[in-house]
Amino acid sequence: MRVLLINKFLYPKGGAETYTLSLGKMLEKRGHEVQYFGLRNEKNTVGNQVDALVSDMDFSAGIARNLNAPFRIIYNRRARKEIRRVLDSFHPEVVHLNNIQYHLTPAIILEIEKWRQEKRNGCRIIYTGHDYQLICPSHGLFDVNVKPCELCLDGKYIHCLQTKCLKNSRAKSLLGTMDGYFWKRNPAYSYVDAFICCSQFLKEKLDTQPQFAGKTIALQNFKDVAAVQGIEKKNYILEFGKLCKDKGTETLLEVAKQMPDERFVFAGYGPAVDLMKDIPNVEYLGFREGQELNKLIAEAKLSVCPSEWYENCPFSVIESIALGTPVVGSRMGGIPELIMEGKTGELFEAGNAEDLKKSIKRIIDRQEVLEEYTRNCHDARFETSESYYEKLMVIYRKGIDADAE
Repeated sequence: MRVLLINKFLYPKGGAETYTLSLGKMLEKRGHEVQYFGLRNEKNTVGNQVDALVSDMDFSAGIARNLNAPFRIIYNRRARKEIRRVLDSFHPEVVHLNNIQYHLTPAIILEIEKWRQEKRNGCRIIYTGHDYQLICPSHGLFDVNVKPCELCLDGKYIHCLQTKCLKNSRAKSLLGTMDGYFWKRNPAYSYVDAFICCSQFLKEKLDTQPQFAGKTIALQNFKDVAAVQGIEKKNYILEFGKLCKDKGTETLLEVAKQMPDERFVFAGYGPAVDLMKDIPNVEYLGFREGQELNKLIAEAKLSVCPSEWYENCPFSVIESIALGTPVVGSRMGGIPELIMEGKTGELFEAGNAEDLKKSIKRIIDRQEVLEEYTRNCHDARFETSESYYEKLMVIYRKGIDADAE
């Protein structure tokens, strides 16, 4: 099967990129042909045979220096032209979309639909949602203060402009509002055959909108976690990944101050790192990856995912439990779907330092309780590349098999 994977960034950057690149490797390993389409960048690790990519925009330079940016952010004609080159060259049987908004734009969906109608080839268009961009101009269902916000679920994207939820900028929020209304009225998303949602929570949010309801499928992201041998648990509590306010790092630091006898370790990157310097029981290790990160996770007695926005399927929770480390996570988005409360971890009210502290102590205060949670983690099951592949093929082949008949 020929599969075209599309994502704006084609190098390791965030969750969507991790998924896209891992998915490509998984498909190639099983004999499928895979090519990629996205933005041109010197960091790219993948591409396509005709080298058809889209030049990026430097948003940090400001709109004044990108006079055509308002138009390209909403409808990128160049992206539509370049993807046609890939379609004509590669002839994909499946086009799998990921993060495309504000760079590639849904204009590429219009070209994919035009191409498959002209060729009458039954190509499937699949979209994996990693955030809430399809229903929220700010992509995260949060307001300017990074607090949960569902105003735009009524379909009135004017809320975005009224609250300046995009970076507290009226200009950016105006563009977000325009983008929301434009693609709500445009038929592009109606051409997508299936929307894969990496959490049941995301599926339920998309199902509130008529253009998505009936096409959504809840399927958690896959993660093959390499076992770490010869591990002995050490006496520290861990948070890793992006370290910032919306990830709940500041709340966890407040807890660290209230628990001076416990060691708190942080690995990753983000603005919250600057707040760690004067807390004696806090240690920042910098960025970690691969087996070095796995060892750090496996040796922790507890991992914390204190996110204060609607996370969907955070890899940090999956990796921690898969490596035998219980997780305390916030009751936000899809996080509760990954944690068996009272068995592989505990849940707490997001942003509530006292509740977080109680949840941590509930697990670690008694050694026998901590050991029980740890044992339970080894029995937990998440989607692996094998199980995910089998389910994905059902989605991929639905249209192909029907076309063959």
